[in-house]
Amino acid sequence: MKIIILGAGRVGQSVADSLVSEHNDITVIDTNAERLRDLEARFDLRGVVGDGIDPAVLAEAGAQDTDLLIACAAQDETNLVCCKVAQLRFNIPKRIARVRSTGLQADPLLMGPDGFAVDRIICPEESLTRYIGKLIEYPEAMQVREFAGGRACLVSVRARAGAPMVGHTVAELRSSTPEVAVRLVAIYRRFAEEPDRFVPCGGDTRIEPGDEVFVLAARENIAHVLATLHRRGATPVRPVRRVMIAGGGRVGLHLAQELAREPGRYLVKIIEDDGARCIELASRLPSDVLVLQGDTTDEDLLGDESIDEIDLFLALTDDDEDNIMACLLAKRMGARRVLALINRRSYADLMHGTQIDIALSPAQAMLGELLAHVRQGDVQAVHSLRRGVAEALEIVVRGDRKSSRVVGRKVSDLTLPRDVHIGLIVRGLPGPAEAPATPAQPPEVIIPRSSTVLESNDHVVFFLPHKRLVRDVEKLFRVSATFF
Repeated sequence: MKIIILGAGRVGQSVADSLVSEHNDITVIDTNAERLRDLEARFDLRGVVGDGIDPAVLAEAGAQDTDLLIACAAQDETNLVCCKVAQLRFNIPKRIARVRSTGLQADPLLMGPDGFAVDRIICPEESLTRYIGKLIEYPEAMQVREFAGGRACLVSVRARAGAPMVGHTVAELRSSTPEVAVRLVAIYRRFAEEPDRFVPCGGDTRIEPGDEVFVLAARENIAHVLATLHRRGATPVRPVRRVMIAGGGRVGLHLAQELAREPGRYLVKIIEDDGARCIELASRLPSDVLVLQGDTTDEDLLGDESIDEIDLFLALTDDDEDNIMACLLAKRMGARRVLALINRRSYADLMHGTQIDIALSPAQAMLGELLAHVRQGDVQAVHSLRRGVAEALEIVVRGDRKSSRVVGRKVSDLTLPRDVHIGLIVRGLPGPAEAPATPAQPPEVIIPRSSTVLESNDHVVFFLPHKRLVRDVEKLFRVSATFF
């Protein structure tokens, strides 16, 4: 696929990194020649120096035969105008824009073909807020990713010594709850002085303490999964109630506003160093959100604000080093769980397995929203995992037995690449041509067995330990021309 990316900032670089690795033809436009030279040195792509709203610059970038435009420059206005020029002058089929302004997002007329012609809006702040919201809802999880409209989820959890299924095999996990829609799809294991290593999940694979375990499950079974792998004994999980946010920037403000939508449920504190920004935060947030001026790595401040009683400490500033140090300090002083926002992939890799519970990359949180537009076939959802190495993918089965390689076939007969897991099948969701009326039977979440037969309109969720396997899976599920 031929793709133009407008903007070589943090988001643009992360998007380029992911898409180049999938052998796409990438061109990046930016006004900063030094950034582009750095990108060209690191990745197999082409850089064009110039203003992305200039038709001549877009033409130089190859807009005449481009399949997808991703406009992720710093300013909303630049991204919107670029999409409109791409539509009017070059008829680029798909146009995605990063837009922070919620007022613009809420107006379909402005975003539609007669407006700025944006096919899909992405907002990193909203993506991060949704991501963190799931971690607040399931405090034992390291990641929670949704599929099939939220009916199925992929969760990752750190296996904890003393939990019911830790020390047991995958086969024992399956046999203990055969009626529960759960499939363990991957284990990443720690080794001394080595990076975590992927462990294929056969029936005789034993779950060891410290393993990062990836499980696909029906939404209603997530709590059960987390309990069997992380919780010791019958002690109920302690819900997140006290939240401290270090950094009152866009992400911190957006998250505080979301948490404040349920008055009384959360006790939220924000620490921000800039006095003027503190005044702005206090004016935009409800009175029960406490805004504090100070350094996020100030030990005395954290102690005075009872950091040892905080359920979740989130370091969300624009400085990776400050976020790392603030989380390490908060954890040492008694915060139950800490999350650091880290832009540099090398830093995120270093933090994995340390006292920082979750190292979150802003670009990785929103990357799946972009990848779903790049994938071939009827891909509904994509989630980038393990800092872009692995991927979870939801594909809808289309066609019939004549036009499809999978319809009417047993799972055991599918020629899937090694290590690719069909984790779940969601059956009974309305098709694209069906009315949105409630179906007679609710959708069913199925754990696929070797004898399970795939049907048209099944939503199949895969776990792929290596992104290079994506094309093989897409090719298998592609319908032939006779379907049309």
